[in-house]
Amino acid sequence: MKQLSRRLMSWASILEPDTRKQADRTASMPFIYPHVALMPDAHQGKGATVGSVIPTLGAVMPAAVGVDIGCGMHAVRTQFTAEEMRGRLGALRESVESAIPLSAGKYNGTVRNSETAGRIAEMEHKEGAASAGAIAPNWRLQLGSLGSGNHFIEVSLDELGRVWLFLHSGSRGAGNRLANKHIKIARQLCERWWIPLPDPDLAYLVEGTDEFWAYIRDLRWAQHFALLNRAEMMSRVIACLADWIGREVSVEEDIQCHHNYTARERHFGREVWLSRKGAIDAGKGRPGLIPGSMGTASYVVAGKGNRQSLNSSPHGAGRGYSRSAARKVFTRAQLDAAMAGIEWRHTDAFLDEIPQAYKPIDQVMADAADLVEVRHTLRQIVNVKGE
Repeated sequence: MKQLSRRLMSWASILEPDTRKQADRTASMPFIYPHVALMPDAHQGKGATVGSVIPTLGAVMPAAVGVDIGCGMHAVRTQFTAEEMRGRLGALRESVESAIPLSAGKYNGTVRNSETAGRIAEMEHKEGAASAGAIAPNWRLQLGSLGSGNHFIEVSLDELGRVWLFLHSGSRGAGNRLANKHIKIARQLCERWWIPLPDPDLAYLVEGTDEFWAYIRDLRWAQHFALLNRAEMMSRVIACLADWIGREVSVEEDIQCHHNYTARERHFGREVWLSRKGAIDAGKGRPGLIPGSMGTASYVVAGKGNRQSLNSSPHGAGRGYSRSAARKVFTRAQLDAAMAGIEWRHTDAFLDEIPQAYKPIDQVMADAADLVEVRHTLRQIVNVKGE
């Protein structure tokens, strides 16, 4: 860990100058307490740095969570082992791709079953449902859909050859629209009151105002939607595996964690609004999930409760190249080589997700050694992504 300034600490051994500048701007906001913590996977984001932990007093910055509210991971360990996965993995991949809508703007055509309907009913009765319905009327059909970019569904093997199901997604279009709505409101309010900002996307809402509590309400709704979205997809993936292997799936371990969210927590003697943007809760003993990039290892971890990191750890590898830059630098042949031995949908659409476009996950995990303990290392054998 390095203390970069009075209110900025970093666990990143790879930190681009522009990322450092962006983090400095965030740390300069007057309501930061006690400091911003940069995770090993830190890289530039909209407004606030991806891979940063931002504690605030009396205010929140909607861009400190970002536009995919509640994005995170869900992993399940099954009773199966590598020896039982010797069938045609392409059929399993295709089954998952048929069961779950992939890619941006792709949603379910109907409510799948009573289990899905129950999750929808839970969201309908949660405060914030009216706000979500007004801005994203089809949110019910979004539940159980993956999205695109770095979101994925994987079948993996751990160090003992046990089979895990692993997925990454968030609050989909509903969360995106809610986030952008409140980012815009925060900017308008700061402009109205002539509040100088080092970056317009660091606009904030003041605790106690109607706008603040409206954001917290919608934020919490979207965070729960993301959690249930992952649970819905996991249920479908489990059903696909059961059909493919010919036996019911026993859930031996079940781990969920957000990595884009805000929660009320106590740190350094004060109650703060803690925003983790590309970071997970790594409180002492808390289970967590840190995925690598497409084609590399992922990790099941337990938090060490590092006080200086605000009980946080990285959420993944972190981009080293932008999507547009990756498409210029890397080739399809390199992607094919990186995915050797893994069942995946062969397409140029995933070139910007090539592992070389990300920071080396081994280095990220080495940087996180005082933040988390590795419990399991997962190697994917099936990968499903949206274009």
